[in-house]
Amino acid sequence: PEPAGALRGLRGRTRAGGLEQRPGARWPPPSPRDALLMAVANLNGVPGLLPYNLSLEVVMAIEAGWAEPPLSLLVASASWSNDPVSFLQSLCHTVVVQGVSAILAFPQSRGEMLELDFISAALRIPVVSIVLGEFPRTPLGQHSFRNPLHLQMSLENSLSSDADVTFSILAMNNWYNFSLMLCQEEWNITDFLFLTQQSSKFHLGSIINITANLTSTSDLLSHLRFYLESIKDTTSTMVMFGCDMERTRRIFEITTRFGVMPPELHWIIGDSQNVEELRTEGLPLGLIAHGKTTQSVFEHYVQDAMELVARAVAAATMIQPELALIPSTMNCMDTDERNITSGQYLSKFLANTTFDGLSGRIKVKGSSVISSENNFFIWNLQHDPVGNPMWTRLGSWQEGKIVMDYGIWPEQAQRHKSHLQHPTRLHLRVVTLIEHPFVFTRDVDDEGLCPAGQLCLDPLTNDSGVLDNLFETLQGGNDTVPIELKKCCYGYCIDLLEKLAEDMNFDFDLYIVGDGKYGAWKNGHWTGLVGDLLAGTAHMAVTSFSINTARSQVIDFTSPFFSTSLGILVRTKDTAAPIGAFMWPLHWTMWLGIFVALHITAIFLTLYEWKSPFGMTPKGRNRNKVFSFSSALNVCYAILFGRTSAIKPPKCWTGRFLMNLWAIFCLFCLSTYTANLAAVMVGEKIYEELSGIHDPKLHHPSQGFRFGTVRESSAEDYVRQSFPEMHEYMRRYNVPATNDGVAFLKHDPEKLDAFIMDKALLDYEVSIDADCKLLTVGKPFAIEGKKQIYDILIWHRPPPNSPLTSNISDLISQYKSHGFMDVLHDKWYKVVPCGKRSFAVTETLQMGIKHFSGLFVMLCVGFGLSILTTIGEHIVYRLLLPRIKKKSKMRYWLHTSQRLHRALNSSFIEEKRPPKKKRVEKRYEIFHALKHKL
Repeated sequence: PEPAGALRGLRGRTRAGGLEQRPGARWPPPSPRDALLMAVANLNGVPGLLPYNLSLEVVMAIEAGWAEPPLSLLVASASWSNDPVSFLQSLCHTVVVQGVSAILAFPQSRGEMLELDFISAALRIPVVSIVLGEFPRTPLGQHSFRNPLHLQMSLENSLSSDADVTFSILAMNNWYNFSLMLCQEEWNITDFLFLTQQSSKFHLGSIINITANLTSTSDLLSHLRFYLESIKDTTSTMVMFGCDMERTRRIFEITTRFGVMPPELHWIIGDSQNVEELRTEGLPLGLIAHGKTTQSVFEHYVQDAMELVARAVAAATMIQPELALIPSTMNCMDTDERNITSGQYLSKFLANTTFDGLSGRIKVKGSSVISSENNFFIWNLQHDPVGNPMWTRLGSWQEGKIVMDYGIWPEQAQRHKSHLQHPTRLHLRVVTLIEHPFVFTRDVDDEGLCPAGQLCLDPLTNDSGVLDNLFETLQGGNDTVPIELKKCCYGYCIDLLEKLAEDMNFDFDLYIVGDGKYGAWKNGHWTGLVGDLLAGTAHMAVTSFSINTARSQVIDFTSPFFSTSLGILVRTKDTAAPIGAFMWPLHWTMWLGIFVALHITAIFLTLYEWKSPFGMTPKGRNRNKVFSFSSALNVCYAILFGRTSAIKPPKCWTGRFLMNLWAIFCLFCLSTYTANLAAVMVGEKIYEELSGIHDPKLHHPSQGFRFGTVRESSAEDYVRQSFPEMHEYMRRYNVPATNDGVAFLKHDPEKLDAFIMDKALLDYEVSIDADCKLLTVGKPFAIEGKKQIYDILIWHRPPPNSPLTSNISDLISQYKSHGFMDVLHDKWYKVVPCGKRSFAVTETLQMGIKHFSGLFVMLCVGFGLSILTTIGEHIVYRLLLPRIKKKSKMRYWLHTSQRLHRALNSSFIEEKRPPKKKRVEKRYEIFHALKHKL
């Protein structure tokens, strides 16, 4: 619901203050005043930025007065330099009382920043300072104090962003030995050095400062020759800082002309470059640079700062609208600090607001610095198809990481080759393991080829020599590989491998691991996939393989391409309905209501019949038959159960109307019962109820409870390390592969009661189960406190100079962001679940005698009760009736039972006998007459 009170007070507007301490100061055009008005106009055109159809408005205060300020601008009458207290009061009376949520300021000195610190703390209103260059908030030697109400946003590109990008380029290419070249004496490289010093892998060689030698070519040449000669054996990369394009071109021209540049040295420009200034003349092939295609302007930063305030107000309004929308600081003399003000409440949302603005990705760092993180692009100088040098985009810097456009960064050796020489393609050997839906196999055709999928070998061995011979034979002209060893591999991981090979420009040979195991440390060596990688049999493993501590110490893993957890699979069982199942369609309260209503209806039928002048009673029309309470019960029961035997219906109109109402009531009850009968009589599905890995059935198995997992898998490793006793018990039930565990569950009689494995694999088995007997139960659990993730394994010694691990990781990240992984998931996991399958028309629901056992039992009970009823009749006739006849009272029972009344009143019985005799004699006469005629 809308906060009506707050909206009435705001009149549909949210205000932000503007403060220009020195109006005459030099700012990039347009002026701060114009930039604020432009930002408000642009943001008011953004739909849904503020809730409840609110609009932005700016109120601006200026230290020096203007002649005739516009309506939305207010002028402070005092100056800070003359009287800070008066200026604060003037600011409060001109701006704060207007109900501003925050103030945007434009300081240009450290002193002005301190003034704004004081203003925000005193007024308890957030202040966002837009500055040309970032100011340190605390003087050196003092304790660090950051006012959360005062944030600053710098127009300059953050030097730390340049350092992050350059550091990531070095790290992803494993260029750990580097040197620096500085073209300016006091260039700030502190952030970059700090990043490299945090990692023990990086080693800084020399810092070559050529600032003093740039004027003289001979001095520069001798300086470069000395340092480049000294580092050629210890440094693989040179990073340049403070060098514009002109100086960079001059350096490379001199080193190339006189032959002092080491041929295998990588060159990186560490400062952000403007794409418009990048040239190719005089620059070496392989040079790496980064920068933005367009530069942000002053009004972009102002609009982003205003949008930050608007988004924070919108987020705060969703939680406490009254506090967020109505500024509580309306009186500057109010010093009550017991309750949180609207400004203090808003500052919490300012510090946690992130969005993509015009100047970059906006977020607050350290609760006081607004960072405009630019999305840099990374370029590399390469040859175009006709041999001319050109800048080629390799990737981009997004959200603190490099996202590559292509698979592999150009190798230094290839960058110095002639453009006429084609680069060599990597040829990798890849091992996999069959695990649905990640890897499937099927037989090849008669010619030994795969119409679909990838040709792979199933050599049934891990011997590297045997595999070498098989693949050499397969690739040769004379293919003599037995067709039994050839398979067609396809699935989730095979599609991913084909995509990686296409984007990274490599070829691969694929084979299935010989022992069919993931890999574990056993008998002093690694088995399975890990063993093949460590032995050099394969360069890479692609399958549903998860990382753990032991494996990560001996092999490299890429970034995960699939996240899952561990789960428990059980089998459901159909149970026969119990004896009383035929009563389940209706609740017991409904059964009770039906029989109570039946007897009440019978009572009213009896009363209406005996009170009616037309009823079947002695007082009515003195009929031969009497409608008693037992007759009413007989009618009601016959209608309820649809019994077709002869009954005595009521004769009065009221009784007949009530009998029809009862028939309608019974019709609806019987229809509901029939509709639900088939569903409940089938019985329910039962299964082993397990809450998760900590369930007592797993930790204290009893009565032959059997559960297991796949041998030498991450699931077994997790159970062995976390629950040794459980692992010791389940070892006897462990299976070689996932499909074996599923088969044991579905076997009749079942060989396993529960199966533990990766939930991604179990979910797939459940989805394709045609019999709908499999079910995952319990809370999923993860390995080592983390999500179970599937990675691509890389041999710890890949081909030389090939950053394979980082390249694949970057491509996987790119696939995730571009939706390719979602496409794979939908392709291999989109199977119709059991609950939504369409069964064949010929399939019927058959219910055997076990479903109706309760009715048979009820009938047998009825036989026994009938015997008791017969005995009861004899007891009444021989014992009770003679005693009642001796009494003058209690002899009229016609309203209850006509037979009982006749038994107590013999005269009534005698009166009724003659008509019966006459009817018999008449029938006899008719019979003889017909016989005579015949």
